[in-house]
Amino acid sequence: MALLGPSGSGKTTLLRLVAGLEEPTQGRILFGTEDATRMAVRERRVGFVFQHYALFRHLSVAENIAYGLRVRPRRDRPSDAEINRRVSELLELVRLSGLGQRRPSQLSGGQRQRVALARALAVDPRVLLLDEPFGALDAQVRRDLRRWLREVHDRTGHTTLFVTHDQQEALELADRVAVLHRGRLEQVGTPDEILDRPASAFVAGFIGEAVRLPATVVGRTLELGRLRLPLAEPVPPGPAALFVRPYDLVPADGPENDSFPVEVAAVRRSGSARRVEVTLGADDLPMIEMEVPHTIALRKGDVLRVRFTTLRVFTVG
Repeated sequence: MALLGPSGSGKTTLLRLVAGLEEPTQGRILFGTEDATRMAVRERRVGFVFQHYALFRHLSVAENIAYGLRVRPRRDRPSDAEINRRVSELLELVRLSGLGQRRPSQLSGGQRQRVALARALAVDPRVLLLDEPFGALDAQVRRDLRRWLREVHDRTGHTTLFVTHDQQEALELADRVAVLHRGRLEQVGTPDEILDRPASAFVAGFIGEAVRLPATVVGRTLELGRLRLPLAEPVPPGPAALFVRPYDLVPADGPENDSFPVEVAAVRRSGSARRVEVTLGADDLPMIEMEVPHTIALRKGDVLRVRFTTLRVFTVG
């Protein structure tokens, strides 16, 4: 599960509550059916991976991974042979076989983060907590580690809570996403549910590069500046907000009833498509970004006929 939300929404606080580093003022923390609310940190068996690795610089990679096992009370501590076997397994799992005797300073950022994950997995955690684990890495390394982390999760099956500011990361990695705002859960669902069926205006505006446009609902019509758009589903009448993502607006094949003209304000190439900023012809409405095929030649000032594929409307006030 990915925890997604703006800074200050409570993502890291929630991780610290699960880990036992903070105490809740109310409510309970359950591991399955077991109440862990007052359980000591050591008893929870939680693996925690931080953004900046938090590795011991004076220890080798293998010693870092083994640390959580070696500091256990004697009665719970595995034998040296068992610890060495576990470390070897984890080095292979995180693709660092042969690097066990190196120091963290001799590794790349991506390798260090894999060591941090192996150390968290060494204690066989009931819950794995990842707090912005790729935040300090460059874009290409982040993409590679995302794919690798998903593979590791599928192989180990550990319940994982993953904090990130990166929406693409959350939607690509997670089976479920929890969107937080000001300490509250706005919505919990699959990536498809979060993207396609936002439960609140906040989720609709926060996810997917959405632009918020002021509108008014009159009967089964959405009034957007001078535009009048038919609503497929009933919405309570009155002031409303329309949330538009780049793929919600597409070129129209012709002068359909639901199409309308827009003026091109800026054009730039984005992979196999063009990103185009358009104005709706009303001074009080912000520009909207949309994607068009690169085969459509457009310049600033051109008029393009478009239509909405989806209308995400929420009443306000």
